[in-house]
Amino acid sequence: MGLPEKLLARLKDMGLNDPTPIQARAIPHALNGKDVLGLAQTGTGKTAAFGVPLVARMLEYGRKPAAMTVRGLVLAPTRELANQIADTLKGLTEGTPMKVGLVVGGVSINPQIARIAKGTDILVATPGRLIDILDRGALDLGSCDFLVLDEADQMLDLGFIHTLRKIAALIPAERQTMLFSATMPKQMNEIANSYLQSPVRIEVSPPGKAADKITQSVHFIAKAAKLDLLKELLNEHKDERTLVFGRTKWGMEKLMKTLDKAGFSAAAIHGNKSQGQRERALAAFKEGEIKVLVATDVAARGLDIPDVKYVYNYELPNVPDAYVHRIGRTARAGKDGQAVAFCAPDEMDDLKAIQKVMKISIPVASGRAWEAMPDPAAPAGKPGGRPGGRRGGKPGGQRRRGGGGGNSQGKPQAGKPGNAQRRSQKQRAR
Repeated sequence: MGLPEKLLARLKDMGLNDPTPIQARAIPHALNGKDVLGLAQTGTGKTAAFGVPLVARMLEYGRKPAAMTVRGLVLAPTRELANQIADTLKGLTEGTPMKVGLVVGGVSINPQIARIAKGTDILVATPGRLIDILDRGALDLGSCDFLVLDEADQMLDLGFIHTLRKIAALIPAERQTMLFSATMPKQMNEIANSYLQSPVRIEVSPPGKAADKITQSVHFIAKAAKLDLLKELLNEHKDERTLVFGRTKWGMEKLMKTLDKAGFSAAAIHGNKSQGQRERALAAFKEGEIKVLVATDVAARGLDIPDVKYVYNYELPNVPDAYVHRIGRTARAGKDGQAVAFCAPDEMDDLKAIQKVMKISIPVASGRAWEAMPDPAAPAGKPGGRPGGRRGGKPGGQRRRGGGGGNSQGKPQAGKPGNAQRRSQKQRAR
């Protein structure tokens, strides 16, 4: 690729010898100064796909940036992802005069302003904190030559579109822009048209597709029975790193405490945690000090956590793309992994939407579908299969449970109902 010797040496030291598909296709265009629109599933090496050409081109400057300026700006939707990007870029620039800065919310702003006051080669930022710094007049983007939007679709989900417009207006129009994402919602076309000039579009996997080595399954189970099932499954692999995803901050905090009391080494990250708490939980998870990390979708994007073997969707997300990102935390860097979903009666619409986006029917591990499930792969206008799809247990001999035996309305079949079914009946009655 014609990369500088210093950068090649750093890549070798970091164990990055062979480019991934997104890197092999994006880096040459980025080195030539082209705008890039990169679409690739999580875990495919998007950070290096923009980081390598950024560092390579900036090594040619031969001079330090002016005070209170940046040469390249990388925007990320969450603090965790911004931290991870900054760490990767610091690895790539080690041994060079280049400075990589980081500004994120959740921590004091004044030390961040002091660190970027002398000028920064590459600044990694979350949009909200960057606006705070710009509003204080502590940063000038007038000499910024490079703009990268990473996980741009999540920035749209989080409502950052107006913030992005405000930031982009402060950067010269004559710049190189790279936009990377795992999905391509309709609003992304507006972003691409507004920010990119004749971009090279690189798509290494269809949006909405999970990694090939992820084994997916779904348990149809009453809400009240989810906790017992989760404990049972976690007991089967107590030594493996496991991520458990849910929707709400308070709900995941409560679940973490319950699991911790039950003897599982667990921690939680969500929006109510301070940045320090989130960083300590992630560090303990990466080091193996804790085995179960309970999280909201704040951890679903871009986080490269090694050796996560299991991902549980304790509660299904109401945005289908979030499911793709959640399960993308496993089977990274060519490894395999398991993605297990729990589906209560009121989550059927969420499951249908997920299967429609992914164009697959997720294999049933236990229970029966609470209502008829269309075949997402069937041509339009043709009905799907009978309720519940495939029956039986998943590999490993797990038993049928939860909604097991339910008919298309989610009611138990003849015979004495189990505790979970009785609780589910009471919930529906209420």
